[in-house]
Amino acid sequence: MRKYFIYLGVCVLFSCKKDSPQNDPVTYGNSFVLSIIADKSVYHPGDVVNFKVNKPAEGEMTIRYRHLNETISESRWSGTGWTWTVPAADFKGYMVDLYTKAADGTDSVLASAGIDVSSDWNKFPRYGFLSGYGNYSEASMKSVLDKLTRYHINGIQYYDWLYKHHWPLGGTASNPMSMWTEIANKEVYLNTLKYYIDEGHKRNINSMFYNLAFGALEDAMSDGVNREWYLFKDNQHTEIDQHSLPKPYFKSNILLTNAGNENWQQYIIGKNAAVYATLNFDGYHVDALGERGTLYDYDGNVVNQQATYRSFLEAMKAAHPQKKLVMNAVNQNGQLAHILKSPVEFPYTEVWAPNETYESLRKIIADNFDASNGKSTVLAAYMNYDKSSSKGYFNTHAVLLTDAVIFAFGGAHLELGEHMLSNEYFPNNNLMMQDDLTIAITKYYDFLVAYENLLRDGGTFDNTNIECTDDQFVVQNWPASGGRVAAISKKVDNRQVFHLINFSKNSSLNWRDANGTATAPTLFKEAALSFQSSTPVKKLWLASPDADHGVAKEISFTQTGNTVQFNLPSLLYWNMIVAEY
Repeated sequence: MRKYFIYLGVCVLFSCKKDSPQNDPVTYGNSFVLSIIADKSVYHPGDVVNFKVNKPAEGEMTIRYRHLNETISESRWSGTGWTWTVPAADFKGYMVDLYTKAADGTDSVLASAGIDVSSDWNKFPRYGFLSGYGNYSEASMKSVLDKLTRYHINGIQYYDWLYKHHWPLGGTASNPMSMWTEIANKEVYLNTLKYYIDEGHKRNINSMFYNLAFGALEDAMSDGVNREWYLFKDNQHTEIDQHSLPKPYFKSNILLTNAGNENWQQYIIGKNAAVYATLNFDGYHVDALGERGTLYDYDGNVVNQQATYRSFLEAMKAAHPQKKLVMNAVNQNGQLAHILKSPVEFPYTEVWAPNETYESLRKIIADNFDASNGKSTVLAAYMNYDKSSSKGYFNTHAVLLTDAVIFAFGGAHLELGEHMLSNEYFPNNNLMMQDDLTIAITKYYDFLVAYENLLRDGGTFDNTNIECTDDQFVVQNWPASGGRVAAISKKVDNRQVFHLINFSKNSSLNWRDANGTATAPTLFKEAALSFQSSTPVKKLWLASPDADHGVAKEISFTQTGNTVQFNLPSLLYWNMIVAEY
C-alpha cells in the first residue's frame, strides 16, 4: 500500500526522468515579498544565527525578538544581514520580525521568521523528503536545501535512493558504485547523496535513509537472501507474498521477507553497515505496506506481521545504537501495540481511508501522544490525491486548513521536499504550489516553530467554551462542523489557549480534498467574542499565520465576573488566542 502508485500504470505520469530537482514556481527568495532567511533549520542553545533578507530593505526599521508574546530584545537595523546569539534554554521557539511604526503609532510588521532552539529533533520534528538523486548541479541542490531550511525542516526522508531493497548501497563499503539505478530505473549518484547529507548537516538537518523493513527484489536469493526468510501466502511455502509493480517502468516486484526472522535481521544489518560506512546518514526510516492479510513463515506458522516490527526495530538499534529510527505505521498498523514500544524517535503515521476526516487526524495524533509518553506525531497525509494524476495546482484552502488542524493538535505534516507532496509515490510532482500557497506555507511553518511551546510542548486539551456574541459566525467546540468555526481549547501552564479554525465554507469535512475543490472560508473582521474564566485574566493576545506575519498582538478586553469579552481583529483560516493568568 505504501508507495509505488501502481494503478496509474506508467511511470511517465510522474516525471520519473527529471534531470533536476523540481522547484516551485515561486520560492521564499523572490524579490516581490520581503523574507527573513536564517542560515540553519534549527539551532542549539547558545548558537549564533546568521540572518539575511532576500532584498535590500528600504530605510531604518526595528528587529524584534520574541518568545511567545514576550519581547526579549529590540534593535534598530538597516542593510541586508545581521546576527543573533540565541538564548541558552533548550527546546524553545522564537519569532524574529522586522517592523516600522505606522502613522497611527501601531506596529507595521514587514517580515518575520521562526527560530527553533532544540538540541534534538525528536522534540519538535518537522520532516521533509527528497525523491531525486540525479547528476544535479551544486547550485540546484543548494536551492532545494535553501527551501527546506527556510521551512525549518529538521529531518529529511531519502525516498527511493536504494540500489536494491535487500542491498541498499550500490556496490560495497570498500568499493561503492558512483551511480546506480533505483527501483523505478532512475539514476542515483553517490556524490548527490553525499552533498545533500553533508550540506544538510551544516544546517542541522537530519538525514534518514528510506527502506522497507522486509523488502527484497526478485534477484535477492542470488545475493544471499535465503528462501526460508520470506513470508508466504500459504502454509506450504509455495507462494512468496509480494508487492507487484508494473514493468518495465519498475525493475522488479518487491518480495516480502519476515521482519521478525533473526537471520533476515542480521543480513540487512550487514547491508546497513555498508550504508553507514559510506554515507553519513543519521538513521533509518523504516517503511511498511499496511495490512497484508494472513501470512505464514517458511515452517507454516501464521505470522503476525505487526508484532515483528518491534523485534526488527530493536535489532536495528542494537546493531547501530547511535543511529536514529523512525517507522511508518501505515494507517496506524502496528503503531500503538508494537512500534511505539520500540526505540523510534517519534510517531509517524501514513493516513489512508477510512481516516478521512479532520477528526481522524486529531485522533491519530492524540492516540500516538498517549502511547509514546507525549511525543509529537508526523503525519504523511497526501492532499488533493485524485487530482495528482494529472498536472495542476494544489488547492490552497484545503492545504492550509489541514495544516491548521494538524498543527493546532500538536502534530506535523510530511509534505515538503523538492515539491509539495500529493501522492505516496514521492517523485510525483504533478501538482505545484501557486504563489499564494508558497507564501502562506512559509508563514505556517514559521508559526509552527515560533509557537511550538504552546502547540507541541505538553498541556491538556479541555472543553472551555468560547463564543461569538455578535452572530458573525457560530463557534462549535471540536469536532469540526461544516459552516461553522471550530474551537479547540487547551491549558498550557498558566495559559488558556483557544484555536479557532474556520470551516465556514466547508461542505465536506474530509481533509484530503481529493479533487481540489475546496473554497476559501469567509474572512471575518472585528467579531465580538467571549469566554468564561473564574480566574482573573492578566493578558490576552492573538497570533495567526494569516495576519501580521504571525507576530503576536495584544488584545484589549474586559472581564466582568467570570465573563471575558473582546473583539477579534480578523479570522481567515486559523487564529490562536491566548489568555494569561
